[in-house]
Amino acid sequence: MAGPVAFFAVFFAYPVVAIVGRGLQIDGVWQFGRIGEVLGRSDILRVLWFTTWQALASTALTLLIALPGAYVFARFEFPGKRLLRAVVTVPFVLPTVVVGTAFLALLGRGGLLDELWGLRLDTTVWAILLAHVFFNYAVVVRTVGGLWSQLDPRQEEAARVLGAGRFAAWRRVTLPALGPVVAAAALMVFLFTFTSFGVVQILGGPTFATLEVEIYRQTAQLLDLSTAAVLTLVQFAAVGAILAVHAWTVRRRESELRLVDPAQTARRPRGAGQWTLLGGVLATIALLILAPLGVLVERSLDGPGGYGFDYYRALTVLDEGGGAFLVPPIEAVWNSLRYAVVATAIALAVGGLAAAALTRKAGRLVRGFDALLMLPLGVSAVTVGFGFLITLDEPPLDLRASWILVPLAQALVGVPFVVRTMLPVLRAVDARLREAAAVLGASPLRVWREVDLPLVRRALLVAAGFAFAVSLGEFGATVFIARPDNPTLPVAVARLLGRPGELNYGQAMALSTILMLVCAVALLVLERIRIDRSSGEF
Repeated sequence: MAGPVAFFAVFFAYPVVAIVGRGLQIDGVWQFGRIGEVLGRSDILRVLWFTTWQALASTALTLLIALPGAYVFARFEFPGKRLLRAVVTVPFVLPTVVVGTAFLALLGRGGLLDELWGLRLDTTVWAILLAHVFFNYAVVVRTVGGLWSQLDPRQEEAARVLGAGRFAAWRRVTLPALGPVVAAAALMVFLFTFTSFGVVQILGGPTFATLEVEIYRQTAQLLDLSTAAVLTLVQFAAVGAILAVHAWTVRRRESELRLVDPAQTARRPRGAGQWTLLGGVLATIALLILAPLGVLVERSLDGPGGYGFDYYRALTVLDEGGGAFLVPPIEAVWNSLRYAVVATAIALAVGGLAAAALTRKAGRLVRGFDALLMLPLGVSAVTVGFGFLITLDEPPLDLRASWILVPLAQALVGVPFVVRTMLPVLRAVDARLREAAAVLGASPLRVWREVDLPLVRRALLVAAGFAFAVSLGEFGATVFIARPDNPTLPVAVARLLGRPGELNYGQAMALSTILMLVCAVALLVLERIRIDRSSGEF
């Protein structure tokens, strides 16, 4: 645990505590009364209310739309199922900036709906809710569907033989078994939408702001660190409560369920009702997921002279007239790939050690450490990024001018995915195998190389893929620390969207398409090396 604890202490806890302390201290004296002052402001209360109710609405809408998809992927076999499962996962690993850009191309000014019917939904709450469903659809389908595929259907069939109707059998047998995992998925969707930044920043305009957007505004635009610090504490408390409830639901799921091989539960649809359900789910995926991605690609090709690669060619040229970059925008692609590779290596090292430590039964200390590893997913990335700037500026950690700062921030987001991917597999390794190798004279390092590594190799590859994808798309912290001469893809997209002009808009669409394709390729590779042993984890 020493390595992961040190990493999180230096690169997560220290920057967050420092920025909060600077905001709540005056001449070294803590000003806790500032908390009440900030939370009593009407504008802040509106932000808190919007953050909460839009997260609840997004979660309910996501469950309503995605649960039928979870059932279809769990119980039905149909051509292209594996490819489609990878496709629905692509939005989850896309940067939220790209998600916002895709829906802007579909729903915004000059978008597809605007051209066809004169209908615009950008700067409305409906655009935000739909984008959140687009982003989180895979969380429900993969998490709930992964467990649903392993529930023995004979239990429900036995209830029907004993006289229960189809709905009664589902309500009394299947629903209680699915309850904890549905709750866990709902909590994760609520967490991601509660802390939403890029989607709301692009689609919400000046009308709507979540806590994360308001923290960014108070920090970067108004330089009001005291208000930002209070909002960070509020978000931290909310995220801590969500993660505590999530951990409880996971423990319930692990202790109550008996699972079977998913290959035994899936079959081709039978009857008109099941074929209609499959068709409805496929239509939903086409409209909700494929349409925004397709429009994004179409807008990147629709140049001033007609369809072509004009916007892509423009990415290779430096705008000498006071553009958004000091280098050609295409450099953002190579920067992002380089940073993501380094961030993945860091996340694998830190997350792998953390997962190995968590397999040892060490009581509450280890369980508490498990919860802490998830905090970077919910604590304000804006606070972390700005905290990097004000804390990592003195020897021996004077890193503000170093390129390594960006991969370090990205690795913080990648570590939780590494831990959540590797932990179930590491826990499944029979400890007696390690003990036998040790008795035969193997050193701890050789035990890991000869016993653990062959068993967890596929999980390690999946963890690396997820860490690479989420590192590639990290935006909240990177927007503060990416230098103008070394921008990342999400930062480049945001800067281009923030500037007027058709060329800037087209280049943003082109960069977003490139990033989407890289993420899609990574997900397709992951789908081919999926871990056979599954316990319902995403």
